[in-house]
Amino acid sequence: MAEHRSMQRAALLDAARSLLSEGGTEALTFPALAERTGLARSSVYEYFRSRAAVVEELCEVDFPVWAAEVSVAMERAQTAEAKVEAYVRQQLELVGDRRHRAVVAISASELDAGAREKIRAAHGGLVAMIVEALAEMGHAQPRLAAMLLQGVVDAAVRRIELGAAEEPDTIAEAAVSMALRGVRG
Repeated sequence: MAEHRSMQRAALLDAARSLLSEGGTEALTFPALAERTGLARSSVYEYFRSRAAVVEELCEVDFPVWAAEVSVAMERAQTAEAKVEAYVRQQLELVGDRRHRAVVAISASELDAGAREKIRAAHGGLVAMIVEALAEMGHAQPRLAAMLLQGVVDAAVRRIELGAAEEPDTIAEAAVSMALRGVRG
């Protein structure tokens, strides 16, 4: 029974990822989740009390996986500058990933305070990854620089997501260049 519930919950989360990726937060509804999973709408409520609860769980499940991919890319880098570049590039490479697209859609939506706090905490963990490299580069305020650097990444992500006139590689190159020039102490 527990295994069945776990499988149903995973199916609901996968359906939520697809809906968010395809249509943004407006597409994430309990009737749509029920249709995608073959469950009755009332059954969806047995797993999640609200849309915000689905969003919170997606963040709890997907964001650490995404952050781990960024961390691995940074670990491969040999210098502080290379770590900053890996931090930016890896996040931008993940833009096409369904988990990332769901996180972007979630971040743009109107959520309750609990869901927003979980997203903030997840982003805080991501920003914390780069603070040490920025300190190594001699930045006087590495935590502030890390938050601003993430702002550059977030802007580049939005640009890519919007289907900007520039190619994603062009946007990535501009973001890396801006990041490396802007974070030098």
